[in-house]
Amino acid sequence: GRFSEGNTLGGTSDVVVVSAEEARAQRLAKFDKKKKSIDEIPVVKPVEGAPMEVDGQVEAADVEMKDDTATPTPAPQEDEMVDPTENLAKEDIATLTNAMGFTLIRAQKGLLHSNSGVEGAIEWLLAHQDDADIDDAIQKVPKAGTGAQSYKCNECGMILRNMASLELHANKTGHSDFEELTYSVKPLTEEEKATKIAEIKSLLKVKRAEREELEKVEEVDREKQRREMGKTTAVTREEMDKQARQRESRRLKKEKEEFKRERARIKAELDKDRLERIAHKGKLTSKLGIGGYNPDAIQYDVDPGEAAIPAHNPHKKIKASVAKIDEYITKVSSYKAGGDGGKCLKILLAYIKNAVDHPGEDKFKKINMENKIYKSKVKPFVGAKALLLAVGFQPNKGNDALLLADDAVMDVLKETKDKLETAHSEY
Repeated sequence: GRFSEGNTLGGTSDVVVVSAEEARAQRLAKFDKKKKSIDEIPVVKPVEGAPMEVDGQVEAADVEMKDDTATPTPAPQEDEMVDPTENLAKEDIATLTNAMGFTLIRAQKGLLHSNSGVEGAIEWLLAHQDDADIDDAIQKVPKAGTGAQSYKCNECGMILRNMASLELHANKTGHSDFEELTYSVKPLTEEEKATKIAEIKSLLKVKRAEREELEKVEEVDREKQRREMGKTTAVTREEMDKQARQRESRRLKKEKEEFKRERARIKAELDKDRLERIAHKGKLTSKLGIGGYNPDAIQYDVDPGEAAIPAHNPHKKIKASVAKIDEYITKVSSYKAGGDGGKCLKILLAYIKNAVDHPGEDKFKKINMENKIYKSKVKPFVGAKALLLAVGFQPNKGNDALLLADDAVMDVLKETKDKLETAHSEY
C-alpha cells in the first residue's frame, strides 16, 4: 500500500508521499548513518485510518514519537494510617479531663496541637473552644516513613529530590504548584555532579564578589557613623559635665540655706529658753518626751495635723471580697518574671469559665488544691486564691480542695470571667 499526505516529526510542512517500504528504508539508513536511538528517527505519519504493513505485520496508523527518557513512574503505594493519639501521655490526658474538666477528645486535640504539655494544651483549647469542629473525631494520619519520597513541579515538570531542592526551586522560579511522589529520584551521575558543582562554584563566586562590594560600602558607612557618634559623644559628655556642675552647685546652695535655717532655729530656741528662765526665776517649763527633748518653738517639715500611722499587722487575715476582685487580678498580673502572672491568669480563667459554662456539673465546682497545676501555677501568687474565694469557692473540711458554694452569684462569676479574659489578653 502507499501513504497519503503526511509530515515527519519535527520536520517541515512539505507534503511527502512514500510507500511503506521506502519509509522503512529511510529509517534504517538514518539509524546506520547517525547512530542515534530509534526515538530520534523521523517517522511518516499516515492518514488517519490507513494501515501500514511492515514485515508482514500491520502497525498502528498513527505513530507518535516522544522524547521521554525518564524512568517509568512506579504505581503509588497506599500509605499506612495510624492513630495519632496512641503516643500521648496518659498523665497529661488525665490532668486535662479529671482536674481541668475537658472532654477526652478535646484533651487529645489540645495535646496534639501543642508542644508544651498540659499548659500548651490549655492555651490551644481556650483559643479554639468555639471552633465548629472542636468535637469532631480525630482522623488517622500516615505512618512515618511512608510519606513523599520526591516532589514534582506541576508548572515546569521538574522532579525534585527532597524538600530542600523544592524550596530552592520555588525561590528561584516563583513556582508554587507541587505534587508529592512516592518514589525517589535517581542519583546524579559523576558528570552531572561535576556540572552542578561548577555551576554552584560560579554562583558562589558572583555572590562573594557582590558581598565584598557591599561590605566595602557598609564599612565606609560605619566609619562615617563612628565619626559622627564621636562628635555627638563629645558634645553629650560636655553637656553632662555641665549638668553635673549645676547639680553640685544647687546641692551646695541648698546645704548652705539649710545650715542658715537651722542656725536661726537654734538661736530662736536659745532666746526663748533665756526669756523663759528670766520669767521663771531661772527655771524651764519644757519637758523631755519619749522621743527626746521636744522644744516649744516651731518645727520645720512637720505637719501639725499629721497623725501617727499604726504599724501593719502581718498576722491579720484578709477576707476575700467581691469589691476587691479587680485588685486581686492586678496583683496576679504584676508577676512578670517568666510570664508567671499570665500563666496564673490562664488557669484561673479555665476554673471560672468551666463553672460558668457548665453550672450543672459538679466536677467543675471543685478545685483540687493538692493538684500539681494548682500548687505551681496558682498557690504561690498573692491574690489568686483570694479571687477564687471572692467569687464563691470555699475550702472543704479537709482543706485540700475548694468547692463552689450553692449560693454563688452567677453574675459575679461571669463578670470575673470577662475581667480575666481582658487581663490575660493585656498581659
